[in-house]
Amino acid sequence: MTERQKLILHAVVEQYAEVAAPVGSSLLAKVFNVSSATIRAEMVELERQGYIKQPHTSAGRIPTDKGYRAYVNDLTNGAVLPESRIEKALATRVQDGGLPERTIRNAVDTLVDLTHNLGLATIGDQLYMSGLSNLFGQPEFIRGSQVQQVASLLDNLEPWLREAAPNEPLSVYIGAENPIGRTAGVSLIISRFRSPYSDHSYIGTLGPTRQSYREVMSLVRHAGETLEEVLYA
Repeated sequence: MTERQKLILHAVVEQYAEVAAPVGSSLLAKVFNVSSATIRAEMVELERQGYIKQPHTSAGRIPTDKGYRAYVNDLTNGAVLPESRIEKALATRVQDGGLPERTIRNAVDTLVDLTHNLGLATIGDQLYMSGLSNLFGQPEFIRGSQVQQVASLLDNLEPWLREAAPNEPLSVYIGAENPIGRTAGVSLIISRFRSPYSDHSYIGTLGPTRQSYREVMSLVRHAGETLEEVLYA
C-alpha cells in the first residue's frame, strides 16, 4: 500500500464512522485536493487488495475487516496522544467510585456515555455490562440474525476472557477476529488491568466495526490505566 493509499484508507474509515454511509470519490477528492478520477483509481487498487469494498453498484466504498485492521495497526504504531478533555472526565468519575466494584462500574458507565457503545468489565467471575440499547440502536443491527450473533458473543465472552486471558494492555478484535459471533459485525476493544479480583481483569467496549477507533481505543486504554492507579492508590 502506498502512502497516499494509506491516507485514503484512513479517510474512508473515519468518514464512514462519522456518516454511516459509503464514502464517494468526490468527497475524498476535495479532502486530498486531487481529481475524482485519481481517487477512483486509488480506491480500485485498495478494493483489489481487500481493504475496502463497494456495497452497492454506483455507491461509494466502505472498509472491510482487513481495512479496519490496517487502520488500527497504524494507530497502535503511532505516537501516544496527550490526555484529552474527555479522558480527564473519565478519570474524574472513576476516582469518585469508592468501593472497587462501584469504581469499576463507574468506569464502564462512563465509557458507555463517552463512546455510545456497549461497555463491559469483569468483576470477579462476573461480567458487568451497560449500554446494550446503545449497541442495538446502531443502524448495523436491524437484522435479527446479526443481533443473535451479538447475543451469543456476549453470553460466551466472560468464560472466553477467563480462558484466553489476553495479555496485552489493549486488545482489539475486529469483525471476524472475534472468538464468538464472527459474523456479527462488531469490534471488541478491551484493556487488561490489575484489580483486587484478579491480575487479569478487563474493561472495554463492544460496538459496530464502524466506529471511531482512535477515540475509543484511547478511552479504553485510559480506563484500564486509571482503574489500576485508583484501585492500588
